[in-house]
Amino acid sequence: MILIADSGSTKTDWALVENGKAVKELRTKGMNPFQMSEEEIAEEVRTSLIEQMQTNEVDEVHFYGAGCTKEKQPVVERALRKHLVIKGECEVASDMLGAARGICGHEPGIACILGTGSNSCSYDGKNLVKNVSPLGFILGDEGSGAVLGKLLVGDILKNQMPQHIIDRFFKKFNITSAEIIDKVYRQPKPNTFLASFVPFLEENIEEPAIYSLVLNSFRSFLQRNVKQYENWETLPIGFNGSIAHFYRKPLEEALKLEGMNLGRIVQAPMAALVEYHA
Repeated sequence: MILIADSGSTKTDWALVENGKAVKELRTKGMNPFQMSEEEIAEEVRTSLIEQMQTNEVDEVHFYGAGCTKEKQPVVERALRKHLVIKGECEVASDMLGAARGICGHEPGIACILGTGSNSCSYDGKNLVKNVSPLGFILGDEGSGAVLGKLLVGDILKNQMPQHIIDRFFKKFNITSAEIIDKVYRQPKPNTFLASFVPFLEENIEEPAIYSLVLNSFRSFLQRNVKQYENWETLPIGFNGSIAHFYRKPLEEALKLEGMNLGRIVQAPMAALVEYHA
């Protein structure tokens, strides 16, 4: 039996795989080694994961997680092995590698994540070849939910949107300019706050000003990240994440305008990872 994990900072999705199929899917808290100690991760495995699995024996583990850098991978592996009896391989890798394997499978390609944040890499069919640092929503993260929200709010507050869209925005969110400034500059997690405005973009995507904002942010992502990878003109460029899924039309147009080939858009990363390891 194979155990696969797709871990973020807030939650971890798990799948027990037998004969190529997921026989049980589970969820625990996120296990980011930059936010949790080895002991805390091991305790979450013991109290939450094993309790749901109803066994602590597996043949292999493949753990893909946020914060799983080369330096932190041994920390997570030790934590997993503390309470799990793993007969074979215990692979701990970055969430970016998990995305690449889910999107591209066993074939070379360029894999991208478009969610609250954004990221990308070139992939040779098994491992990452190159990763352009996303730099976060202040310096980078082009095309992400946080940056789309930042651009929208900036255009609203600077009166760069048509008046009927500005009026619609303030009516929907019942928020003042001062409250927005406070949440962005003084409150925790401004990226999550900014990303919360993304549904407004989707609701108004037929408005030319909104469509143009989304399209141009995607083009910026492709220009500033994807075009740094070798063979971007010929390799398939695939995506996962909520932004890629819900904004497929402007994403496809951005790729076409930049002379790129769309690969696979994966909505459910875990299903794609089960397929890869099967």
